[in-house]
Amino acid sequence: MDIIQYLPGKRRQTTSGWISFNAVCCTHNGENADKRSRGGVKTDGENWTYHCFNCGFKASFVLGRSVTYRARKLLGWLGVDSKDIDMLSLESLRHKSITDLAQPLSGPRLPEFEDRHLPESAVALDPDKHTAQYEYLQKRHIDIDSYPFLVTPDDAGRSKNRVIIPFTLNDRIVGYTSRFLDDKTPKYISEQQTGYVFGLDLQMQDWHYMIVTEGVFDAISIGGVATLHNKISKDQAALIKQQHRQVIVVPDRDSAGLNMIDSAVEHGFGVSTPEWPPGCKDINDAVCAQGTTATVLGIVKNAVYSRIKIEMAKKQMAKHLT
Repeated sequence: MDIIQYLPGKRRQTTSGWISFNAVCCTHNGENADKRSRGGVKTDGENWTYHCFNCGFKASFVLGRSVTYRARKLLGWLGVDSKDIDMLSLESLRHKSITDLAQPLSGPRLPEFEDRHLPESAVALDPDKHTAQYEYLQKRHIDIDSYPFLVTPDDAGRSKNRVIIPFTLNDRIVGYTSRFLDDKTPKYISEQQTGYVFGLDLQMQDWHYMIVTEGVFDAISIGGVATLHNKISKDQAALIKQQHRQVIVVPDRDSAGLNMIDSAVEHGFGVSTPEWPPGCKDINDAVCAQGTTATVLGIVKNAVYSRIKIEMAKKQMAKHLT
């Protein structure tokens, strides 16, 4: 999508590369309509940045990432149809360039995944329209701009009130999970392929650590990856090792978390069991209680890598569970 074609007709380009025009955001943000061309867009290939020097509204789009809430608002004010915005978000995610994943790997053969379809009725989560889903993510301290969350509000039954998290890898959609808001069992229903690791597409090339957890919201909370169950399979370990990061496995604080520690030892990964506030069972609970920064720093600070120290951490955790 070329944003330039949706800009107001009366515009000019500055020597610094900004295209200026009467801002379209001001009246939506409680300000008078702009008549001094104080809105500006700067493009860099498919990427663009918008800034209003009247009301201060900012938005941006980066190819390979989902369309953020503020970018959605701006595109809507420019007259872009909501379905076209949804399509842009999904296509952007599919075109994400993961150069380190594309490099050949010597060693175990990596698992292969088939393309999978998302529910046909799925649309992007809009906080103004899908308040129950938005409030659920807010309660879990999840930024709606951190991932392309979807909803199916026109579906019948439980599916009417769910949050859908697409599973992506190497620019492709390979499955998804649904988190139902009624808390009935099962809370999650997933379309997951064997060996898949959630969150690999969220990793940045300059990151030193990779934090491995069990749950999808744990991973999103701190930019980690998730195995989506309490063990790390050989195929999952191969994908994780391909990233060439210092791997830290963070188990949930329950009996199943002990299995996660055993898997970490099996594959030569580090383990961290930091002290969290009372009642915190997993990473997302810790983020809700003490914030993202404190949670990540605690994980890195308390990581151990020798088998003896990991076994000691396991015994200590098991003692607290009894």
